[in-house]
Amino acid sequence: MRVAGVIIPKEKRVVVSLTYIYGIGPTTAKNILLQTNIDASTRTKDLTREQEDLLRNIIEQKHKTEGDLRREVSSNVKRLKDIKSYRGIRHIRRLPSRGQRTKTNSRTIRGNKKNLAISGKKPAEQKT
Repeated sequence: MRVAGVIIPKEKRVVVSLTYIYGIGPTTAKNILLQTNIDASTRTKDLTREQEDLLRNIIEQKHKTEGDLRREVSSNVKRLKDIKSYRGIRHIRRLPSRGQRTKTNSRTIRGNKKNLAISGKKPAEQKT
């Protein structure tokens, strides 16, 4: 089944397979299923053609997903960078922008640099 340009898995439950779409999380998926009166425990392959069309229509009309949402998020970040706000500067420097500490953590965003922490180590002994 293809929804919002994404092929969602057939073997998983509908509530889980909808989360494969960018912009739809577990809570939004449950709300969509409540609107369409589809049981959350049904598998995607067991949906009828009418149910698929109903899901597709609700997602495309009422929710911003995939390309539109990605474009909006990137334009928001670009705006922050252009006005040189604090958060924008953090994005420019590729540092955490939501108040996390950076002295010890934030290795995922700054890169794994295990080999740089050598200031307090003993020098390696040489073979004779």
